[in-house]
Amino acid sequence: MRVGITYNVKSELVLQPGDPPDLNAEFDHEETIQHIERALREAGHEVIRIGNARRLIEQKDRLAVDIVFNIAEGYEGRNRESQVPILLEMMRIPFVGADGLTLGLTLDKVLTKKVLIAEGIPTPGYDEVDDAEDLEQVRLRYPLIVKLRCEGSSKGLSDQSLVNSPAELHRQVTWLRSTYRSASIFIEEFIEGEEFTVAMIGNDQPEVYPVVQIALDGQTSLGRKFFTFAYLRSGADYICPAPIPDALAGRLQELALATYRVVGCRDFGRVDFRVDRAGHPYVLEINPLPSLSTEDVFNFVAKTKGMTHGDIITRILDTAVARCGLAARREAGALSATRSR
Repeated sequence: MRVGITYNVKSELVLQPGDPPDLNAEFDHEETIQHIERALREAGHEVIRIGNARRLIEQKDRLAVDIVFNIAEGYEGRNRESQVPILLEMMRIPFVGADGLTLGLTLDKVLTKKVLIAEGIPTPGYDEVDDAEDLEQVRLRYPLIVKLRCEGSSKGLSDQSLVNSPAELHRQVTWLRSTYRSASIFIEEFIEGEEFTVAMIGNDQPEVYPVVQIALDGQTSLGRKFFTFAYLRSGADYICPAPIPDALAGRLQELALATYRVVGCRDFGRVDFRVDRAGHPYVLEINPLPSLSTEDVFNFVAKTKGMTHGDIITRILDTAVARCGLAARREAGALSATRSR
């Protein structure tokens, strides 16, 4: 097949004086694109690099691909992850991964919370404010963690994000708004305990992979530690399968699958959890566009299945091909061509 790749790489966004160091945190390293490209070529596909949404628009009249492997994060605003999928839908080009609606919903932490709560999926209490002067309305239990409403990859998260008093909350909200020029700040009750993530591949009957435990500074009992941008740069330790009771592992997988389905994930995704000291799990977020870096979770779960990073990439592609009916169409086309001869 002819497979296009849409993506954003870190070199696209050059940091300017005064920019926060994690401004391009969600963009991929060039090495990740190379790994995906190599995996697809080794599987026998022809690979066409497309690039970001702007490059996709530039190539729209001459783009001859069967399917697009999309990992593009997009530019600006809460709809940025939806930009490439919506363009591809308009161009009637099949693509790997979630559609624009799911990507827009899940990038917005407030809307995601509303869906989880409506579906009875356990998740920490939250609030959101547009200004530090609105903090009097917040009725949550300290400690709290303060985040950007529509960002991922631990963007804006540091040790100062965990606050223990109204004064600290005011300070952090003010800093986030001024540093990232964000109009809305997300505040969540912090769960002291352990952190886990669950990856999935599939659609009608997704394959739920073994639970992965996050270790920071060599510790799995994290207490008040949490994943920040500093850990994103230096790397965290992933333990797979997580050394936890079967009952807890099963519950995490069950909740991950329910979350995956309720927001309409397609082909692949990842759900992140905190588990409190009493063993109660809480969904933090669902990522329908998770990192496929060789240093990230999917590569670790691949090893538990005796698979390589390349195997994971091709499995995700094959899942999308089946969902789109491309294999059947190609077989029908080949049969028609044979009959015509």
